[in-house]
Amino acid sequence: MTDSANLVVAIDGPAASGKGTLARRLAEILSLRYLDTGSLYRATGLSVLRAGGDLESEQDAAKAAETLDLSTFTAEDLRSEEAGVAASHVAFLPSVRAVLLGFQRSVAANPGGEFKGAILDGRDIGTVVCPDAATKIFVTATLEVRIKRRLQELKGRGEPVIEARVRDDMTARDQRDRDRSVSPLKPAEDAWELDTSDMNADEALAAALDRIRGTGPL
Repeated sequence: MTDSANLVVAIDGPAASGKGTLARRLAEILSLRYLDTGSLYRATGLSVLRAGGDLESEQDAAKAAETLDLSTFTAEDLRSEEAGVAASHVAFLPSVRAVLLGFQRSVAANPGGEFKGAILDGRDIGTVVCPDAATKIFVTATLEVRIKRRLQELKGRGEPVIEARVRDDMTARDQRDRDRSVSPLKPAEDAWELDTSDMNADEALAAALDRIRGTGPL
């Protein structure tokens, strides 16, 4: 461990890998400010759609990011499958990532007096947003497991579910995340990979806590 008042934990991984649940629980236990960076991209994507814009248009998406107001979205809005798909389109655009990068770094650097640090989850936290984070965790799981989890999540929210569509959307989203030219989804060179395919949420949490307590300041 190092002697630091501000612990930064970077958690990355593909959709439905379990990184969001893990990050939220770690934040509560370790008194860290939690930022779901994906919510910024989901809100940006939804803003483009609400304005009648084109998700493939860098101009439309950058404008939405620059004028983003998270208070206009409910948690249900941001958790919807529509928001997830929209996010994967706008996150591909360099200007959108540039606009949102500063906000993410400011949260990591200045989490607030009541917090001991910050934990951010997303796609490029360990590689781009917080490359100097004390602990970097890349959370992954097999495609089949992630599809099953997403189906259960959508059914739990009462949303209509078509497995073939969820599979197609997730496969396409994975490819966009991996292949984009700016901040592609990949583990940082010094990231610890946590495969949750055969883990429940409690097991993943215990493994991550062991890792953080062994390498990062508390």
